[in-house]
Amino acid sequence: MSVQTSAPTFGPAAPEQITPERILHRLDWQVIRRLDGLFQGDYRTLFYGHGLDFADLREYQPQDDIRHIDWNVTARMNSPYVRNFVEEREITAWFLLDLSASMGFGPADRPKEIVLVDFVTTLARLLTRNGNRVGAILYNNRIERTIPPRSGRNQVLRLTRDMLRESNPPPGTSTDLKVLLHSGFNTLKRRSLVILVSDFISEPGWEHSLALLNQRHELLAIRLLDPQEVELPDAGLIVVEDAETGEHLYVDTSNPQFRRNFLAAAQRREAALSASLKRAGADLHTVSTADDLTQAIVRMAQLRKRRRR
Repeated sequence: MSVQTSAPTFGPAAPEQITPERILHRLDWQVIRRLDGLFQGDYRTLFYGHGLDFADLREYQPQDDIRHIDWNVTARMNSPYVRNFVEEREITAWFLLDLSASMGFGPADRPKEIVLVDFVTTLARLLTRNGNRVGAILYNNRIERTIPPRSGRNQVLRLTRDMLRESNPPPGTSTDLKVLLHSGFNTLKRRSLVILVSDFISEPGWEHSLALLNQRHELLAIRLLDPQEVELPDAGLIVVEDAETGEHLYVDTSNPQFRRNFLAAAQRREAALSASLKRAGADLHTVSTADDLTQAIVRMAQLRKRRRR
């Protein structure tokens, strides 16, 4: 269950107010220029280690990444061997995007789906400016579209346009991230940077698929969150709606015990999600609807830098 607030729609009237060109222009001025100043144009901290080609094999050393162990050679040699990779000049990045109904939750002017569009457009713009290629798989309770990787500004605009397109998920279905992750695993044949963006409100059992994807690729897992999904305000009697099923329930948020129970349940979900990502061997970065996007990306880069030490 989640408290469903009204969110802007991208229907017939939207193109006059929200277009890919206007979004990219706004982000270029408000976010990307600030990031250029903070990073001095050097985004290796954020994007390091994803464009890799196989070079050779050597014996395993204690500091090596276990994901690079070649198990077939290890079995033949009776000693662990790892694959050496060399960094490519260009990066291929794939966005795996969860556009399911729960992404419409959040403030009326900035629900999670708007944050997703801004975040993905920003990263795609940063990547393609230097000749890197970006592609995407869009999911809304089924695979909606696959965008083959290309470089250039037009590719960023196409990606943004497809994120804004209205979709109609199959009736009676719920979000299952396994479908998105499985599609990514089967589609991406060459080692790439994979950026999974979701709120992770899903049917259980996706951890194994995520672990397989993480073994083959450089993975960034981005969880989008609204503060009210964790801690309800004292807003009196409100309607709680499950964004995935449409089920409604009246609750009294002025009841302190109800708010404490809601917070405790949210904390249990948080712990379970962290444990699931840890089992899959993937790092999780959280971006809130209340975050300044520039600072959220800087924070993510700093965390990745610390984890690589």
